[in-house]
Amino acid sequence: MSLRTTLAILFALFAAALVVLSAFTVNETEQAIVTQFGRPVRDPITEPGLHFKVPIIQQVTLIDKRYLAWDGPMVEMSTKDKTYIQVDTFARWRITDAMRYYLRLRDERSAQSRLEDILGSETRTAIARHELVEVIRTDKTRQPVQDEAVGGLGALRPIRYGRQEIEKSIFEAAAPKLAEFGIELLDIRLKRINYNPGVLERIHQRMISERLQIAQRFRSEGEGEAARISGKKDRDINEIESAAYKRVQEIRGEADAKATEIYAKAYTQRPEAADFYRFLKSLETYRKVITGESTVVLSTNSDLFALLKRVEQKRRRDQ
Repeated sequence: MSLRTTLAILFALFAAALVVLSAFTVNETEQAIVTQFGRPVRDPITEPGLHFKVPIIQQVTLIDKRYLAWDGPMVEMSTKDKTYIQVDTFARWRITDAMRYYLRLRDERSAQSRLEDILGSETRTAIARHELVEVIRTDKTRQPVQDEAVGGLGALRPIRYGRQEIEKSIFEAAAPKLAEFGIELLDIRLKRINYNPGVLERIHQRMISERLQIAQRFRSEGEGEAARISGKKDRDINEIESAAYKRVQEIRGEADAKATEIYAKAYTQRPEAADFYRFLKSLETYRKVITGESTVVLSTNSDLFALLKRVEQKRRRDQ
């Protein structure tokens, strides 16, 4: 092999090596910063494909341009009403200004640390500005929930903000600060809220006390309603009995008047029967007065004595 051929091969290998060392690819999910001795030398490369750099002296730093997650630690903080709770937050973010991001933070590890500082601080500030009920009284759509007070007890003050508004305030406060690092904050959520163990016991005792008050209120109202119903029942019974007694007396009076009228007509039509009627009335009276153990003293001139005497005489004759 001649020297010329050898040099040509070496030159070809050197050229290939230069091409390999100077070429790099950028994926659809990435953007690249080309640096020389640690300083960027051109605008960020955001288009995917094959790109080139000066070999050896230039380096390529790839930066993710997808949506990224930040999952904060569970942190204990105080609400406006001095109740300590443990708050767990998470957020979604992305890198929109790769150059600024690289100059200020360099890598994702530094970005996560700065996110924790800013979002954690703003979360503590927002929680401290609101009472506990504003943070926890939320339905599945993160809208405020206001329960009706039972019997006027256990009433909560109206909720004006709710968790959604608190998250919005955190977002509005943190987004401009993160924009200085080339980061766009997409969303932030309060993932989980737990009570401090010491606070939890006090809350349980308060709930028990409120429910006992509500139960006692229901018992008192029930006893009052029972007394009212019982009084109304007794009053209705008395009214019914009074009306019935009045009606009975009216019927008796009407019957006595009718009987008197009949007796009067009878006496008028048959005067000779007056003695007979009086005798029958006397018998009715005796039947009611004389019982099996009664002792009666009769005059020999009384009609009853004469009647009894005749009955006794008839009985003796029949024997």
